[in-house]
Amino acid sequence: MSQKFKILITGVAGFLGSHLAEKLNSLGHEVIGIDNLMGGYQDNISNEIEFYKVDCCDLLKVQALMKNVDIVYHCAATAHEGLSVFSPYEITKNNYLASVSIFTAAINNKVKRIIYCSSMARYGDSKTPFTEDMEPNPIDPYAISKVASEKVLANLCELNNIEYVIAVPHNIIGPRQRYDDPFRNVVSIMLNRMMQKKAPIIYGDGEQKRCFSYIDDCISCLIPMMDQKNLHREIINIGPDEEFVTVNHVAEICSNVAGFNAEPIYKEDRPQEVKHALCSADKARKLLNYKTTTSLRDGIIKTYEYIKKRGTKEFDYNINLEIINDLTPETWKKKQI
Repeated sequence: MSQKFKILITGVAGFLGSHLAEKLNSLGHEVIGIDNLMGGYQDNISNEIEFYKVDCCDLLKVQALMKNVDIVYHCAATAHEGLSVFSPYEITKNNYLASVSIFTAAINNKVKRIIYCSSMARYGDSKTPFTEDMEPNPIDPYAISKVASEKVLANLCELNNIEYVIAVPHNIIGPRQRYDDPFRNVVSIMLNRMMQKKAPIIYGDGEQKRCFSYIDDCISCLIPMMDQKNLHREIINIGPDEEFVTVNHVAEICSNVAGFNAEPIYKEDRPQEVKHALCSADKARKLLNYKTTTSLRDGIIKTYEYIKKRGTKEFDYNINLEIINDLTPETWKKKQI
């Protein structure tokens, strides 16, 4: 790669954003990162990254930082799909309005390309495997906000002649993922509990099926999106599709890795949770030469080792429930996780 870019990454203290920033920096690009530190850890950010504590919704500050930027990776999100049914205002603000702010600032500064990290939630309960040509079918406020952001991105970029790519990561695991968040990241929640000798909590019967992506396999797809010519306007699922497993099986692997064997605690189904969610990786294989390099078990081991090194944490209920009723999971209302 000969051309070097000035790149702005949102959510740089987060799981995905921090790994992406580190990789791009190692390739010789100038990287600026912004984050409001709501959903990540500040020590995720490399000292070599120019960091600003800024909320994506602060259009004027973001616009000033976007000066002379070539490429924008919009990774920041309050990626709480299940919680969005009960905290729709906070989740929507931090996804839709934040995205509109970032896109507006980028277009005003005439960036070359915007890479937007959407979500597999865009597919809802469509037939699996999810392919990129499917009509989005969002079934909760989080998913709706992500699809709406995609549409605004396409609308503004087409009007202003700015290139864009939409990446669709799904269920990413690995080091630096926040593991004290009670509302998301099932593998990290289970490991954090098990390492404190607490049984895993599973919603419903545990037969929900998912595919999990190790962080490095997602980063390998995001890098070529920066400047690969044939990716403009493309929507691409990033992550594996080989190991389609139940949440019960994930709990078994976590139990074996953590060395703690306890029967899971089963709770009521969470409203609007999709039973089976699997994204096809065929398009990524074709356009990005994607290959899965880390198995689910190895990804869980690496996540376990990260938590062990940092130490377990009490769960931080830092997002308020806005709708509390009989449908709200008691694990959240009573802070049981």
